Amino acid sequence: MQISGQMKRLLLMNAASTVIFNYIGIFVNLFIWEKNNNISEVVWFNLIMFITWTFAFAVGSRLLTSYTTRVLIRTNAVCGGVVFLLLSVLELENRLLWITIIAIPIGVMWGFYAAAQNITLSVYGKGKDFEQYFSIANIINQLVSIINPIAFALIIKWIGYSGSFLLMFVFVGLLLTVSFYIPTITLAGESVPLFRGIQFRLVFATSALRWMVPSLLAAGIFLQFQVLFALVFTFSVSEDKLVIAMLNVLYACFAIGAMMLYRRLKTREGVWLAIGMIFVSVGILLPLLPKAPILIISNILTTIGMFYFGTVWNTRQFRIIAKQTALQQARIFLWRECFLNASRILLLILALSVKDIRGGAFIFLIMLALACALMVPYFSGKSTEAFERQTEQEES
Repeated sequence: MQISGQMKRLLLMNAASTVIFNYIGIFVNLFIWEKNNNISEVVWFNLIMFITWTFAFAVGSRLLTSYTTRVLIRTNAVCGGVVFLLLSVLELENRLLWITIIAIPIGVMWGFYAAAQNITLSVYGKGKDFEQYFSIANIINQLVSIINPIAFALIIKWIGYSGSFLLMFVFVGLLLTVSFYIPTITLAGESVPLFRGIQFRLVFATSALRWMVPSLLAAGIFLQFQVLFALVFTFSVSEDKLVIAMLNVLYACFAIGAMMLYRRLKTREGVWLAIGMIFVSVGILLPLLPKAPILIISNILTTIGMFYFGTVWNTRQFRIIAKQTALQQARIFLWRECFLNASRILLLILALSVKDIRGGAFIFLIMLALACALMVPYFSGKSTEAFERQTEQEES
């Protein structure tokens, strides 16, 4: 599989960042959960993180009009250092305030990382590059998902959370080092300001782009449901860190199996997306029977489905966006992140009322996530069809 030098350096940045984000996704959420076993506290952490992420993405996009992607990743590394320093030393009686203070720099990290990755991938990616990038990125993510949880579960058992937070500074330093080697992208040479012409009708000027909007809104709902409750289901099965790590390894192994099938079988993108959404839908429904083995099976099915969704859905969207100019791409990504995170935030606000995984509020969220998951293939297909028609007209 041939891939350009710029893409290889972007994958290096992805690998360094994935170690940090994977740790945050599992063990920081677990650190918050262990105190009171309160779903609302985990939801609050994710809610503040996504609100901050949305604003940080906009700020990061604006910074690219004056600086380069390397500045964003260096800022990202500094925020990572701040996060693990706060986790090591900060103690407050007000639990929600403490969670908010921790979540804000993590949200900045995600927002700046997404802004740098999206614009770099879109500028350098051509045709098959997107499928190759997301396929390789998934391999990296799954390898990290296998090694990272076990390694840090053992480290936490040995030296505690504080020691593991300090160890994460090594990976923050690695990310800072990587920032000197990633492709340098900037919008500083653009004659028109980023936020001039940012109106929706000007940015989403084609049918293919407009069909992306309902796809983004639907995807945000079921994505956040899966990410949030995959953690809650895993924590509900056991609070033993090694057991949690092994469960995450199990999910990663199934994702790797799904990836091998995807690369071996020559099947149309739309079919893979439909298969992915079927797996996700079944996985969403299973927690109606909240027993430990059922919750594990639910996570396995949604993990497989999320691989197919992530690879196909992202590839399709980046293929459409890459046809635009660099400045227009930045504007599309800004709107894209807002739509995606707005629906994620809505799901998290609704999830604040969930007290356990047996009540009516949780069943309502299951039905909402299921409906959104089933709508995604339709909207994605309409967007792809419109893009293919547009391409045919341009070539004829």
